[in-house]
Amino acid sequence: MTLSILWFILIAVLWTMYLVLEGFDFGVGVLSALVARDDRERTQVVRTIGPHWDGNEVWLLTAGGATFAAFPEWYATMFSGMYLALFLVLVCLILRITALEWRSKIATATWRTIWDRIHTVCAALVPVLLGVAFANLVQGMAIEVVGRDGKVVAADKVAGMLDTSVHQLTGGFFSLLTPYTILGGVVVLAICLSHGAQFLALKTEGPVRERSNTLAGPLSLVATLLAAVWVIWGQFVYVSNVFAWIPLAVAAICLILSAVFSQSALRSEGKSFLFSALAIAAAVTWIFSAMAPAVMKSYINPAYSLTIDQASSTTSTLTVMTIVAVCFVPVVLIYVAWSYWVFRHRVSINDIEENAGLLPKKIRLGQNFLAG
Repeated sequence: MTLSILWFILIAVLWTMYLVLEGFDFGVGVLSALVARDDRERTQVVRTIGPHWDGNEVWLLTAGGATFAAFPEWYATMFSGMYLALFLVLVCLILRITALEWRSKIATATWRTIWDRIHTVCAALVPVLLGVAFANLVQGMAIEVVGRDGKVVAADKVAGMLDTSVHQLTGGFFSLLTPYTILGGVVVLAICLSHGAQFLALKTEGPVRERSNTLAGPLSLVATLLAAVWVIWGQFVYVSNVFAWIPLAVAAICLILSAVFSQSALRSEGKSFLFSALAIAAAVTWIFSAMAPAVMKSYINPAYSLTIDQASSTTSTLTVMTIVAVCFVPVVLIYVAWSYWVFRHRVSINDIEENAGLLPKKIRLGQNFLAG
Protein backbone atom coordinates (compact mmCIF):
# COMPACT_ATOMS: atom_id res chain seq x y z
CA MET A 1 0.00 0.00 0.00
CA THR A 2 2.89 2.37 0.77
CA LEU A 3 4.39 1.90 -2.71
CA SER A 4 0.95 2.40 -4.29
CA ILE A 5 0.58 5.76 -2.56
CA LEU A 6 4.14 6.68 -3.53
CA TRP A 7 3.42 6.01 -7.21
CA PHE A 8 0.13 7.88 -7.01
CA ILE A 9 2.17 10.88 -5.82
CA LEU A 10 4.86 10.33 -8.47
CA ILE A 11 2.26 10.30 -11.25
CA ALA A 12 0.95 13.59 -9.87
CA VAL A 13 4.53 14.94 -10.07
CA LEU A 14 4.84 13.79 -13.68
CA TRP A 15 1.61 15.55 -14.62
CA THR A 16 2.81 18.64 -12.76
CA MET A 17 6.02 18.73 -14.79
CA TYR A 18 4.07 18.27 -18.02
CA LEU A 19 1.49 20.98 -17.33
CA VAL A 20 4.02 23.49 -15.99
CA LEU A 21 6.42 23.05 -18.92
CA GLU A 22 3.99 22.27 -21.72
CA GLY A 23 1.43 24.73 -20.37
CA PHE A 24 3.38 27.73 -21.59
CA ASP A 25 4.03 25.91 -24.90
CA PHE A 26 0.27 25.70 -25.47
CA GLY A 27 -0.15 29.32 -24.43
CA VAL A 28 2.58 30.44 -26.83
CA GLY A 29 0.95 28.50 -29.67
CA VAL A 30 -2.39 30.23 -29.16
CA LEU A 31 -0.96 33.69 -28.47
CA SER A 32 1.24 33.67 -31.57
CA ALA A 33 -1.81 34.86 -33.48
CA LEU A 34 -2.18 37.85 -31.11
CA VAL A 35 1.33 39.01 -30.23
CA ALA A 36 2.94 38.54 -33.67
CA ARG A 37 2.09 40.92 -36.49
CA ASP A 38 3.99 39.31 -39.37
CA ASP A 39 5.80 36.17 -40.45
CA ARG A 40 9.11 37.09 -38.83
CA GLU A 41 7.49 37.82 -35.48
CA ARG A 42 5.59 34.54 -35.60
CA THR A 43 8.91 32.80 -36.21
CA GLN A 44 10.36 34.67 -33.24
CA VAL A 45 7.48 33.42 -31.07
CA VAL A 46 7.92 29.80 -32.19
CA ARG A 47 11.68 30.04 -31.55
CA THR A 48 11.02 30.59 -27.83
CA ILE A 49 9.65 27.05 -27.45
CA GLY A 50 11.66 25.43 -30.25
CA PRO A 51 14.40 23.93 -28.04
CA HIS A 52 11.98 22.65 -25.39
CA TRP A 53 8.58 21.52 -26.67
CA ASP A 54 9.63 17.99 -27.72
CA GLY A 55 11.40 17.41 -24.41
CA ASN A 56 8.30 18.57 -22.55
CA GLU A 57 6.24 15.90 -24.32
CA VAL A 58 8.38 13.26 -22.56
CA TRP A 59 6.61 14.04 -19.28
CA LEU A 60 3.25 13.16 -20.85
CA LEU A 61 4.56 9.87 -22.20
CA THR A 62 6.16 9.06 -18.85
CA ALA A 63 2.95 9.85 -16.97
CA GLY A 64 0.98 7.55 -19.28
CA GLY A 65 3.60 4.79 -19.04
CA ALA A 66 3.80 5.05 -15.27
CA THR A 67 0.02 4.81 -14.99
CA PHE A 68 0.01 1.73 -17.23
CA ALA A 69 2.70 -0.03 -15.17
CA ALA A 70 1.79 1.08 -11.64
CA PHE A 71 -2.02 1.14 -11.95
CA PRO A 72 -3.07 -1.07 -14.87
CA GLU A 73 -6.78 -1.07 -14.01
CA TRP A 74 -6.78 2.73 -13.74
CA TYR A 75 -5.13 2.91 -17.16
CA ALA A 76 -7.56 0.39 -18.67
CA THR A 77 -10.68 2.04 -17.23
CA MET A 78 -9.63 5.57 -18.12
CA PHE A 79 -8.30 4.91 -21.62
CA SER A 80 -11.25 2.73 -22.62
CA GLY A 81 -13.90 5.00 -21.11
CA MET A 82 -12.32 8.21 -22.42
CA TYR A 83 -11.17 6.69 -25.70
CA LEU A 84 -12.70 9.28 -28.04
CA ALA A 85 -11.55 12.24 -25.95
CA LEU A 86 -8.00 10.88 -25.66
CA PHE A 87 -7.98 10.11 -29.39
CA LEU A 88 -8.81 13.76 -30.08
CA VAL A 89 -5.94 14.82 -27.79
CA LEU A 90 -3.58 12.53 -29.69
CA VAL A 91 -4.69 13.88 -33.08
CA CYS A 92 -4.21 17.46 -31.91
CA LEU A 93 -0.76 16.68 -30.51
CA ILE A 94 0.30 15.03 -33.78
CA LEU A 95 -0.92 17.99 -35.85
CA ARG A 96 0.81 20.40 -33.47
CA ILE A 97 4.09 18.50 -33.77
CA THR A 98 3.75 18.48 -37.56
CA ALA A 99 3.09 22.22 -37.58
CA LEU A 100 6.18 22.93 -35.49
CA GLU A 101 8.45 20.63 -37.48
CA TRP A 102 7.23 21.44 -41.01
CA ARG A 103 6.65 25.22 -40.86
CA SER A 104 10.27 25.99 -41.75
CA LYS A 105 10.69 23.36 -44.48
CA ILE A 106 9.47 25.50 -47.40
CA ALA A 107 10.55 29.12 -47.85
CA THR A 108 7.18 30.82 -48.31
CA ALA A 109 5.17 32.90 -45.86
CA THR A 110 1.96 31.20 -47.03
CA TRP A 111 3.31 27.75 -46.10
CA ARG A 112 4.35 28.95 -42.63
CA THR A 113 1.04 30.76 -42.09
CA ILE A 114 -0.97 27.61 -42.77
CA TRP A 115 1.02 25.61 -40.23
CA ASP A 116 0.92 28.47 -37.71
CA ARG A 117 -2.89 28.47 -37.87
CA ILE A 118 -3.00 24.70 -37.38
CA HIS A 119 -0.61 25.10 -34.45
CA THR A 120 -2.85 27.76 -32.87
CA VAL A 121 -6.02 25.66 -33.14
CA CYS A 122 -4.39 22.49 -31.78
CA ALA A 123 -2.61 24.38 -28.99
CA ALA A 124 -6.02 25.67 -27.86
CA LEU A 125 -7.88 22.35 -28.11
CA VAL A 126 -5.42 20.21 -26.12
CA PRO A 127 -5.67 22.24 -22.85
CA VAL A 128 -9.47 22.27 -23.15
CA LEU A 129 -9.62 18.49 -23.59
CA LEU A 130 -7.14 17.90 -20.76
CA GLY A 131 -9.10 20.27 -18.52
CA VAL A 132 -12.32 18.36 -19.19
CA ALA A 133 -10.52 15.10 -18.35
CA PHE A 134 -9.10 16.41 -15.07
CA ALA A 135 -12.45 17.91 -14.10
CA ASN A 136 -14.04 14.47 -14.58
CA LEU A 137 -11.49 12.98 -12.19
CA VAL A 138 -12.53 15.54 -9.58
CA GLN A 139 -16.28 15.33 -10.24
CA GLY A 140 -16.48 11.58 -10.73
CA MET A 141 -17.84 9.66 -13.70
CA ALA A 142 -20.58 7.18 -14.54
CA ILE A 143 -18.46 4.21 -13.44
CA GLU A 144 -19.95 0.86 -12.48
CA VAL A 145 -18.51 -2.56 -11.66
CA VAL A 146 -19.37 -5.18 -14.28
CA GLY A 147 -19.01 -8.94 -13.78
CA ARG A 148 -17.83 -11.53 -16.29
CA ASP A 149 -21.42 -12.09 -17.34
CA GLY A 150 -21.64 -8.46 -18.47
CA LYS A 151 -24.10 -7.52 -15.76
CA VAL A 152 -23.63 -4.66 -13.31
CA VAL A 153 -22.71 -5.85 -9.82
CA ALA A 154 -24.90 -4.59 -7.00
CA ALA A 155 -23.16 -1.89 -4.97
CA ASP A 156 -23.38 -3.91 -1.73
CA LYS A 157 -21.69 -6.91 -3.37
CA VAL A 158 -18.73 -5.16 -5.02
CA ALA A 159 -16.24 -5.92 -2.25
CA GLY A 160 -16.62 -9.67 -2.70
CA MET A 161 -16.50 -9.69 -6.49
CA LEU A 162 -13.47 -7.52 -7.35
CA ASP A 163 -11.47 -10.55 -8.52
CA THR A 164 -14.13 -11.50 -11.08
CA SER A 165 -15.26 -8.06 -12.26
CA VAL A 166 -13.95 -4.84 -13.78
CA HIS A 167 -14.67 -1.13 -13.48
CA GLN A 168 -16.24 0.39 -16.58
CA LEU A 169 -17.33 3.83 -17.65
CA THR A 170 -20.93 3.10 -18.67
CA GLY A 171 -22.13 6.65 -19.33
CA GLY A 172 -20.59 7.11 -22.77
CA PHE A 173 -18.68 10.05 -24.22
CA PHE A 174 -21.31 12.72 -23.58
CA SER A 175 -21.52 11.81 -19.89
CA LEU A 176 -18.05 13.40 -19.63
CA LEU A 177 -19.49 16.79 -20.62
CA THR A 178 -21.13 18.64 -17.74
CA PRO A 179 -21.11 22.33 -16.77
CA TYR A 180 -18.34 21.63 -14.27
CA THR A 181 -16.11 19.71 -16.67
CA ILE A 182 -16.60 22.22 -19.50
CA LEU A 183 -15.60 24.98 -17.09
CA GLY A 184 -12.55 22.87 -16.23
CA GLY A 185 -11.52 22.92 -19.88
CA VAL A 186 -11.94 26.70 -20.06
CA VAL A 187 -9.93 27.14 -16.84
CA VAL A 188 -6.97 25.08 -18.07
CA LEU A 189 -6.96 27.00 -21.36
CA ALA A 190 -7.06 30.34 -19.50
CA ILE A 191 -4.17 29.31 -17.24
CA CYS A 192 -2.12 28.18 -20.25
CA LEU A 193 -2.76 31.51 -22.00
CA SER A 194 -1.66 33.45 -18.93
CA HIS A 195 1.36 31.18 -18.43
CA GLY A 196 2.28 31.49 -22.12
CA ALA A 197 2.04 35.31 -22.09
CA GLN A 198 4.34 35.47 -19.08
CA PHE A 199 6.80 33.10 -20.74
CA LEU A 200 6.84 35.17 -23.95
CA ALA A 201 7.43 38.34 -21.94
CA LEU A 202 10.34 36.58 -20.27
CA LYS A 203 11.86 35.13 -23.45
CA THR A 204 11.43 37.74 -26.21
CA GLU A 205 12.63 41.24 -27.07
CA GLY A 206 11.06 44.15 -28.89
CA PRO A 207 7.39 44.58 -29.83
CA VAL A 208 6.50 40.93 -29.11
CA ARG A 209 7.70 41.34 -25.54
CA GLU A 210 5.66 44.51 -25.08
CA ARG A 211 2.50 42.94 -26.48
CA SER A 212 3.00 39.85 -24.32
CA ASN A 213 3.34 42.01 -21.21
CA THR A 214 0.21 43.90 -22.20
CA LEU A 215 -1.74 40.65 -22.48
CA ALA A 216 -0.24 38.98 -19.39
CA GLY A 217 -2.00 41.32 -16.97
CA PRO A 218 -5.63 40.83 -18.04
CA LEU A 219 -5.09 37.15 -18.92
CA SER A 220 -3.74 36.41 -15.45
CA LEU A 221 -6.74 38.14 -13.84
CA VAL A 222 -9.19 36.15 -15.98
CA ALA A 223 -7.36 32.90 -15.22
CA THR A 224 -7.40 33.66 -11.48
CA LEU A 225 -11.13 34.41 -11.40
CA LEU A 226 -12.11 31.37 -13.48
CA ALA A 227 -9.84 29.06 -11.48
CA ALA A 228 -11.28 30.39 -8.21
CA VAL A 229 -14.83 29.56 -9.31
CA TRP A 230 -13.81 26.11 -10.56
CA VAL A 231 -11.82 24.94 -7.53
CA ILE A 232 -14.26 26.33 -4.95
CA TRP A 233 -17.16 24.70 -6.82
CA GLY A 234 -15.26 21.41 -6.91
CA GLN A 235 -14.12 21.60 -3.30
CA PHE A 236 -17.59 22.21 -1.85
CA VAL A 237 -19.58 19.92 -4.15
CA TYR A 238 -17.31 17.02 -5.15
CA VAL A 239 -14.43 16.77 -2.66
CA SER A 240 -14.58 15.05 0.71
CA ASN A 241 -10.84 15.16 1.50
CA VAL A 242 -10.28 18.07 3.92
CA PHE A 243 -6.55 18.05 3.19
CA ALA A 244 -7.35 19.24 -0.34
CA TRP A 245 -7.88 22.70 1.15
CA ILE A 246 -4.11 23.05 1.58
CA PRO A 247 -3.06 22.89 -2.10
CA LEU A 248 -6.22 24.85 -2.99
CA ALA A 249 -5.09 27.71 -0.72
CA VAL A 250 -1.54 27.56 -2.10
CA ALA A 251 -2.82 27.62 -5.68
CA ALA A 252 -5.05 30.61 -4.90
CA ILE A 253 -2.21 32.59 -3.31
CA CYS A 254 0.18 31.83 -6.18
CA LEU A 255 -2.39 32.76 -8.84
CA ILE A 256 -3.08 36.05 -7.09
CA LEU A 257 0.64 36.85 -6.81
CA SER A 258 1.17 35.91 -10.45
CA ALA A 259 -1.63 38.28 -11.44
CA VAL A 260 -0.25 41.06 -9.24
CA PHE A 261 3.26 40.84 -10.71
CA SER A 262 1.80 40.76 -14.23
CA GLN A 263 0.18 44.18 -13.87
CA SER A 264 1.97 47.16 -15.37
CA ALA A 265 2.36 48.96 -12.02
CA LEU A 266 4.30 46.08 -10.41
CA ARG A 267 5.51 44.27 -13.50
CA SER A 268 8.08 41.56 -12.79
CA GLU A 269 8.27 39.01 -15.58
CA GLY A 270 10.32 36.47 -13.64
CA LYS A 271 8.18 36.56 -10.51
CA SER A 272 4.88 36.40 -12.38
CA PHE A 273 6.07 33.36 -14.35
CA LEU A 274 7.44 31.66 -11.21
CA PHE A 275 4.19 32.08 -9.28
CA SER A 276 2.21 30.92 -12.31
CA ALA A 277 4.28 27.71 -12.40
CA LEU A 278 3.79 27.21 -8.65
CA ALA A 279 0.04 27.77 -9.05
CA ILE A 280 -0.16 25.05 -11.70
CA ALA A 281 1.80 22.67 -9.45
CA ALA A 282 -0.54 23.39 -6.53
CA ALA A 283 -3.61 22.97 -8.76
CA VAL A 284 -2.44 19.51 -9.90
CA THR A 285 -1.83 18.62 -6.24
CA TRP A 286 -5.40 19.71 -5.46
CA ILE A 287 -6.80 17.56 -8.29
CA PHE A 288 -5.03 14.44 -7.04
CA SER A 289 -5.98 15.25 -3.43
CA ALA A 290 -9.59 15.61 -4.57
CA MET A 291 -9.45 12.16 -6.16
CA ALA A 292 -7.85 10.31 -3.24
CA PRO A 293 -8.29 7.63 -2.02
CA ALA A 294 -9.76 6.81 -5.44
CA VAL A 295 -8.03 7.10 -8.80
CA MET A 296 -11.40 7.25 -10.56
CA LYS A 297 -14.49 8.28 -8.63
CA SER A 298 -18.00 7.10 -9.46
CA TYR A 299 -20.87 9.53 -9.00
CA ILE A 300 -23.35 6.65 -9.36
CA ASN A 301 -22.29 5.08 -6.08
CA PRO A 302 -19.05 5.47 -4.06
CA ALA A 303 -18.84 1.66 -3.91
CA TYR A 304 -18.13 1.66 -7.66
CA SER A 305 -15.13 4.00 -7.33
CA LEU A 306 -11.77 2.54 -8.32
CA THR A 307 -9.38 3.00 -5.40
CA ILE A 308 -5.60 3.27 -5.35
CA ASP A 309 -5.29 -0.16 -3.78
CA GLN A 310 -7.67 -1.84 -6.23
CA ALA A 311 -5.95 -0.37 -9.29
CA SER A 312 -2.39 -1.01 -8.12
CA SER A 313 0.14 -3.43 -9.61
CA THR A 314 1.87 -6.03 -7.47
CA THR A 315 4.43 -5.03 -4.85
CA SER A 316 7.28 -6.58 -6.87
CA THR A 317 6.35 -4.53 -9.94
CA LEU A 318 6.19 -1.32 -7.95
CA THR A 319 9.52 -2.12 -6.29
CA VAL A 320 11.29 -2.53 -9.63
CA MET A 321 9.64 0.67 -10.91
CA THR A 322 10.80 2.57 -7.84
CA ILE A 323 14.40 1.45 -8.32
CA VAL A 324 14.32 2.50 -11.98
CA ALA A 325 12.75 5.85 -11.10
CA VAL A 326 15.36 6.57 -8.41
CA CYS A 327 18.14 5.89 -10.95
CA PHE A 328 16.81 7.73 -14.00
CA VAL A 329 14.47 10.54 -12.90
CA PRO A 330 17.36 12.63 -11.48
CA VAL A 331 19.15 12.26 -14.83
CA VAL A 332 16.09 13.54 -16.69
CA LEU A 333 15.71 16.46 -14.28
CA ILE A 334 19.37 17.41 -14.69
CA TYR A 335 19.04 17.29 -18.47
CA VAL A 336 15.89 19.45 -18.41
CA ALA A 337 17.56 22.01 -16.15
CA TRP A 338 20.66 22.05 -18.36
CA SER A 339 18.65 22.55 -21.57
CA TYR A 340 16.73 25.48 -20.11
CA TRP A 341 19.98 27.01 -18.87
CA VAL A 342 21.65 26.69 -22.28
CA PHE A 343 18.68 28.33 -24.03
CA ARG A 344 18.00 30.89 -21.32
CA HIS A 345 18.64 33.98 -23.49
CA ARG A 346 15.88 36.08 -25.02
CA VAL A 347 14.94 35.59 -28.67
CA SER A 348 15.31 38.69 -30.82
CA ILE A 349 13.71 39.48 -34.16
CA ASN A 350 17.26 39.96 -35.44
CA ASP A 351 17.93 36.24 -34.88
CA ILE A 352 15.37 35.27 -37.53
CA GLU A 353 16.68 34.16 -40.90
CA GLU A 354 14.96 35.32 -44.06
CA ASN A 355 13.35 32.66 -46.26
CA ALA A 356 14.52 29.60 -44.33
CA GLY A 357 13.62 26.34 -46.05
CA LEU A 358 13.44 25.01 -49.59
CA LEU A 359 12.45 27.20 -52.51
CA PRO A 360 9.09 26.00 -53.94
CA LYS A 361 10.34 25.98 -57.54
CA LYS A 362 13.16 23.62 -56.59
CA ILE A 363 10.97 21.04 -54.87
CA ARG A 364 10.94 17.82 -56.87
CA LEU A 365 11.15 14.11 -56.18
CA GLY A 366 14.37 13.19 -54.47
CA GLN A 367 15.14 16.77 -53.38
CA ASN A 368 12.48 17.64 -50.85
CA PHE A 369 12.04 16.79 -47.20
CA LEU A 370 8.89 14.72 -47.86
CA ALA A 371 10.81 12.28 -50.04
CA GLY A 372 13.50 11.76 -47.41
